[in-house]
Amino acid sequence: MKKTLLATAIVGALGASAAAQAATVYDQDGTKLDIYGRIAMGIAGGGPEFNNDGNRVDDGAEFVDVFSRLGLRMSHEVSRDLTAFGRLEWRFTGDENRSDRGFDSIRQSYLGLQSDQFGTFQAGNFDSFYNQFVSLPFDVYIDRGLEFAGHRKQSRGDSIGYYTPDLSGFTAFLQLKHYSERGLTEGEQSGEGSVVAPQGGVRYAQGPVTVGLGFVEDVERLDTNSRGNGGGNGEMMYGLIGSYDFTDQFSARLGYETRDNNSGYDLRGATDENGYDKVGLGGTFTTGPWAFTGDFYNVERDGEETSKSWALGSYYNVSSSFDVFLEVADADASNRINSDTDLGDVVGDLTDDVYWLTGARYHF
Repeated sequence: MKKTLLATAIVGALGASAAAQAATVYDQDGTKLDIYGRIAMGIAGGGPEFNNDGNRVDDGAEFVDVFSRLGLRMSHEVSRDLTAFGRLEWRFTGDENRSDRGFDSIRQSYLGLQSDQFGTFQAGNFDSFYNQFVSLPFDVYIDRGLEFAGHRKQSRGDSIGYYTPDLSGFTAFLQLKHYSERGLTEGEQSGEGSVVAPQGGVRYAQGPVTVGLGFVEDVERLDTNSRGNGGGNGEMMYGLIGSYDFTDQFSARLGYETRDNNSGYDLRGATDENGYDKVGLGGTFTTGPWAFTGDFYNVERDGEETSKSWALGSYYNVSSSFDVFLEVADADASNRINSDTDLGDVVGDLTDDVYWLTGARYHF
């Protein structure tokens, strides 16, 4: 199947539209600079009825920003086989007057070297390689709906990574994220000192078949300067996830992800997990300017009841630069709020109200 068709049709999660609409502002003597971004607005409602402390919250409808961003993509041809590159991307909140704050944060900032013969090396703040090479077939939603590990998993800051060139359909990858306590006082230090979280694996992509096999050492360290990235349970996580393109319009995906249980791990909140086994099944259908997605997960958490979750999405390309969307998702979280509080029958399902999001985006 023509993978570019589906990738472009699902303008939401994969960011394909942003790449397609990037404007080249400089291209001379092997040096190139592109600028890209999107302004996205929507209305969201539903979702969790209780917070991590067990208090009921308002989950009514609200006008929201839907991950607006602005980015720069840079490259320079060092030789015929070697290219130096860099990328810088900011988040900004577009639904409110934030003139006192400007951009909310830096979403990505990294640099590297790419060789068709030897592969690609990069360092900085970038999406998890596990997400890019393993769980990506399920990462098709603009907001919620992905139950497998996403782009933040032991990544987004202080990371280095390498992946091989395409070797007859195979690509191997390795990434290391460093957690440091440099500059902290004795009272601020965790006592664990410097920690490195590795992840790696291999992906096979040839014709209609894509399969990724990977691992992540899911260390407990929490990167508070990067919106909570990291924060595992201290055990190993493994995933085997793939997709098959039956036709130019329909692609199905199947995945399995597991993480070992840690008996000494202290659950931090309702959405936190210890050991688990997750099985996901989904598909994408495109026709003309439309794309439709659907996914279902069975989640078996150690020490918790088995739960089900699902997500549906519909997307319509008004033009090559403008799209509208509707997504609904029910994460079906477990009954507990934290390790010390169990609401039991009080809240049988922390996401009794299905989460929904609708809106529009302009890409440039």
